[in-house]
Amino acid sequence: MDELFSLQEQLLETLSSKKRYLLNEIDWSNRLIGIKGARGSGKTTLLLQYIKFKLPREKESLYATLDDLYFLENNLVSLAKEFVLRGGTNLLLDEVHKYPNWSRELKLVYDQFPNLHIIFTSSSILEIYKGESDLSRRAVVYNLKELSFREFIQFEQNHDAIPKYELLDLLKNHKQIAKDLKPYVQNPIKYFDAYLKYGAYPYYLENKNSYAIKLNQTINLILEVDFNAVENITFEDSRKIKKLLVAIAQSAPFIPNVTKLSERLGISRVFLLNAIKLLNRADLVMELYKPTKGIGAFTKPQKLYLNNPNLVYALGKQNAEIGTLRETFFANQMKHLYEIHLAEQGDFIVDRIYTFEIGGKGKSSKQIQGVENSFVVRDDMEVGSLNVIPLYLFGFLY
Repeated sequence: MDELFSLQEQLLETLSSKKRYLLNEIDWSNRLIGIKGARGSGKTTLLLQYIKFKLPREKESLYATLDDLYFLENNLVSLAKEFVLRGGTNLLLDEVHKYPNWSRELKLVYDQFPNLHIIFTSSSILEIYKGESDLSRRAVVYNLKELSFREFIQFEQNHDAIPKYELLDLLKNHKQIAKDLKPYVQNPIKYFDAYLKYGAYPYYLENKNSYAIKLNQTINLILEVDFNAVENITFEDSRKIKKLLVAIAQSAPFIPNVTKLSERLGISRVFLLNAIKLLNRADLVMELYKPTKGIGAFTKPQKLYLNNPNLVYALGKQNAEIGTLRETFFANQMKHLYEIHLAEQGDFIVDRIYTFEIGGKGKSSKQIQGVENSFVVRDDMEVGSLNVIPLYLFGFLY
């Protein structure tokens, strides 16, 4: 165990001080907390920042990644037992999806050590409540999204407290909100363009010039490592899924023709639909339906988007068209926060109430004329009016 403490100290010494939004939103008093998120979203940093900024460091807290060589000869239950005997109170476990029998051992640790607080992270692919042991009554699970535009501005300008806004507040008061944000960001359009290219994952801070290479490496690791660890997907099948992802990227927003696509890629309909669901769970694509459409395991989505604009640049390349980027950004900022569907009129409907038409400077309200609770969302403007709202403001929801 001493080597784990030593590694923890090394990691804490080089830890970034740039904090993700979830650090102050989690109720850390819960005894078992799960944090899911896409690879690269900052889950490891979040755990370490919790230790550094919110917990005593005198060996009462321990961080361990479950793919560490330590676990080749030791199991999770024995680690927890020794840690508690040494006076440990907070055990932070990274990447549980890479540890065999993770759910069973987590349940045992939770039940055997009632004074121990356990926080674990996992890939967004992992369906935590479907593990072999029932954690649904024990674990409180949070989802860590990619960087919002608000967080990107905070990182770029070293602000600590840029406000965030609820959707309803934004819809009612967007003009005043745009003015209130001016002290934090003088040229939002310039920063917004940069965010679309490289602002979704915190590791852009390491090197903006090599960000695209790192993002492609991250995608490959999700497909080849995480898919295998969580769903036992073979390398051969992961290559088929990558072909599907590239096909989606080349024409996103993508209206899937399952028959043609399965023939083109040489895969069955069932495999194709399962692969789409898996890519959605991995936060690589977004499946969207109209609100009247029933969604089942074998229901094809009515439209597919890549999960964020950075992925459009990395995978779509020649398809990084501004209209696609706008819609992708809007849908991404809503995902996991609000219920979003394709609209009958306009582009999207949120919480089955608010309809949005997304576009550029010349976008009119013609497509949503007569639609109740409808809004035009425009790029390339800093302050809106009436029901016309600047697109970048939807990056301040979290």
